[in-house]
Amino acid sequence: MQPSSQSPQPHTPASALNRRDALVAAGTAGVIVTGGMRAVHGQTPSADLIRVGVVGTGGRGSGALKQTLSVPGSNVKVTAVADAFGDRIQSGLKAVKDLGDKVDVPEDRRFEGLDGWKRVLDHCDMVILATPPGFRPFHFQAAVEAGKHVFMEKPVCVDSYGARLCLETAKKADEKGLKVVVGLQRRYENSYRAALARVREGLIGDIVAGEVYWNCPGIWYRTRKPDTTEMQFQINNWYHFAWLGGDHICEQHVHNIDVANWFLDRLPQSAYGVGGRQNRVPGQSSEIYDHHSVTFAYPGGVRIASQCEQIPGGDSRVEEHFRGTKGLLEMRPGRAVITDLDGKELWKFAGPNPDPYQVEHDALHEAIRQNKPLNNAHYGTTSSFSAVLGRLATYSGKEWNYDDAMQLDFRTMPETVAWDSEPPTLPDANGDYRMPMPATFKVRSVTKPAVS
Repeated sequence: MQPSSQSPQPHTPASALNRRDALVAAGTAGVIVTGGMRAVHGQTPSADLIRVGVVGTGGRGSGALKQTLSVPGSNVKVTAVADAFGDRIQSGLKAVKDLGDKVDVPEDRRFEGLDGWKRVLDHCDMVILATPPGFRPFHFQAAVEAGKHVFMEKPVCVDSYGARLCLETAKKADEKGLKVVVGLQRRYENSYRAALARVREGLIGDIVAGEVYWNCPGIWYRTRKPDTTEMQFQINNWYHFAWLGGDHICEQHVHNIDVANWFLDRLPQSAYGVGGRQNRVPGQSSEIYDHHSVTFAYPGGVRIASQCEQIPGGDSRVEEHFRGTKGLLEMRPGRAVITDLDGKELWKFAGPNPDPYQVEHDALHEAIRQNKPLNNAHYGTTSSFSAVLGRLATYSGKEWNYDDAMQLDFRTMPETVAWDSEPPTLPDANGDYRMPMPATFKVRSVTKPAVS
């Protein structure tokens, strides 16, 4: 893979972001041009075929593919797939084999290796981007340049360079009338939307504080295979390397941080926190932390306490709490309850709650077919970068300002990634990877800044 070396333009300060830029799905109307292919027009929604490509056919990629092929009434087929590893291609296609003629991927449209994703863009109208997050900004940029509608998994960036690139690309998607959905599915969940409506009505008053959690047991680990290069091992174990996955504060906890940004309708100004790793599993060397605890400071004096951990035997908790001047809101997927400050129940979600993973694909197809504005990349990026901000705080042990962090020369992804190239982080003589330490952690870029 050869990401672009052109430096993205500086990001607009958080204080200047308006609602459209930061928190709502935006787009522009007009004819959708798809890189020389026939466009999908809203005038003939039942006749036009949406050809789907998939980049990254692992667990989440194959899940997203099944959901996009299951959109009710949509004329859709998967026509090309790519993954760095051939066995993932096979397992990904096996996961959707029951969908019959919606799967049209002969051998010559199955692309294995680090550059196969480029060829997928030649065979689709919409692309699912589900590779390790470090690649996401560059794949998103290429997809939009090629005129493709996009579903991309979260987080969409793991550093400031990637965040700026995604924000620039989001604007280009708007200009082209392309539709983009990001896999922050709580935004598409009825229980969360209903709770937000109650908050906007003033049922809990003004939000003054909150807590967001993603505390759970440990994460998967893939044992090193014989005769693999260091790059192959790290990409296969991408979750355990910050340059690829951003640590679990980015990869999972971004959901809860996004909910805070959404309900507060603003971005954090700064982050300060602690983290580390105490759950060391023999034979599973990793550079990421197993716990982060961050306080995010928002405009207006609001503080959100953030926790995420991956420690077996602990108290699993994946939810969000907000305290207002008149009441309390507690949420987790499928459940939302509001009480007054004395604990009396004022409201409880009781409506239907269809699978939000499916709803987000339904919304994407509807926007494509009816040419409705839809672009989640704006808030997908700012929420992803909010999680990066938290990681910078825990890794460094220092307070970080959002705007200052966004302007950093901070890029973790090398210019070129090949199986025989050297990753940005390497093991010591014992095969262990050094964790970021607050006393010595420094923000470094793996590339030289572009000359202006």
